[in-house]
Amino acid sequence: MSAAQTLPVPGTVPSRNVQLVLGLIAMMAISSPQYVWTLFVKPFQTTTGGALPAIQITFSLLIVLQTWLSPFQGWLIERFGARFLITLGCILSGLGWVTSAGISGVTGLYLTYGLFCGVGTGIVYIGIVGLMLKWFPDRRGLATGVVAAGYGFGAILTTFPIDSMIKASGYQATLVTFGIVLGGIGALAGLFMRQPPEQGAGSIVPPATGVPPTEMLKTPVFWLLFLMMTMMSTGGLMVISQFAPFMRSFGIADVTIFGMAALPFALTLDRITNGLTRPFFGWVSDQIGRENTMLLAFSLEAAAVLLMLTARGSPLLFALMSGVVFFGWGEIFSLFPSTLTDTFGAKDATTKYGFLYMAQGIGSVLGGPVAAWLFGATGSWIPVFITIIVMDALTALLAFFVLKPMRAAYMARL
Repeated sequence: MSAAQTLPVPGTVPSRNVQLVLGLIAMMAISSPQYVWTLFVKPFQTTTGGALPAIQITFSLLIVLQTWLSPFQGWLIERFGARFLITLGCILSGLGWVTSAGISGVTGLYLTYGLFCGVGTGIVYIGIVGLMLKWFPDRRGLATGVVAAGYGFGAILTTFPIDSMIKASGYQATLVTFGIVLGGIGALAGLFMRQPPEQGAGSIVPPATGVPPTEMLKTPVFWLLFLMMTMMSTGGLMVISQFAPFMRSFGIADVTIFGMAALPFALTLDRITNGLTRPFFGWVSDQIGRENTMLLAFSLEAAAVLLMLTARGSPLLFALMSGVVFFGWGEIFSLFPSTLTDTFGAKDATTKYGFLYMAQGIGSVLGGPVAAWLFGATGSWIPVFITIIVMDALTALLAFFVLKPMRAAYMARL
């Protein structure tokens, strides 16, 4: 059942579209710490002398802090407003890059890149998604997909410049320059963001209703959603965090594709598909239902990961299949918040999504270091790929055969 079928549709009001654009810009500004991380893994290893699993803990720390603090961050935004906190989050994200340029050990890396970027991006992400869930009750899938696309698309504009600047000027200068630029752009957008007006004169949204977060946490529907998002996050983050090591291990990272090295070519393609999938499948879910869309998208990713594995001997096919993988994965950031708010209501939506978003943190713990550990233990990336395929297929089946009837029964009792 879609949001459009259960909620009144507000009139066309330009102000909420302005908020959508501002949210998109801020999301683009904070995306690079996660999605361009793989380009900094080797330089950080060289500087710190840390082994790959130790370096990848930084990535896990970033995601854990980005996600596990989100219920508290959502509560702060609900109580004190979005403008200050989203602006602060963008500044912290940029500061994480600037300060990590001066580290010499892995502990310093954790306390700069991991800590500042994790806390900063978490505030911004949960704040903006929560705002869109409230501004667009009639098109939740599409609106959250658009701003989530900013998080996926943002690195498109930075991947090649960052890769080129690392080679030309070193990774420290790259971190400082892009930290200042991206942090500043995001903070400027954040200064103009605000909550929807209260019900009454000038209101453009229906009253915010729904069960409290404490009641939501008692329901099997929530915990099934949490399990499903954990599995999907784990698989996607295994690919994101280890993508450069994948290609280097297969001997195809530096092979030229259309005049470009295969690794940055694939990363750019992945950012495009990872961005496009969020509004696309968000829109699809507004039309055909959340669970039906999950079955379609998650099955697509499982098939694409299998094809990417079989194409590992061909740089072009591997890169193209990686794009399909991300097209089948990135939509979790529009489908899950929309499904959650459709089910439990828009009241305290930011806080409630904060609890579900913690699943992304669990996925990071399993996706980064565990994937590296599996490779170290087996000497092959194939077990990692098989793990991703199984989780994707299982989540697709759970969405259609378990979540759909369970959620329908719960909503019928409300």
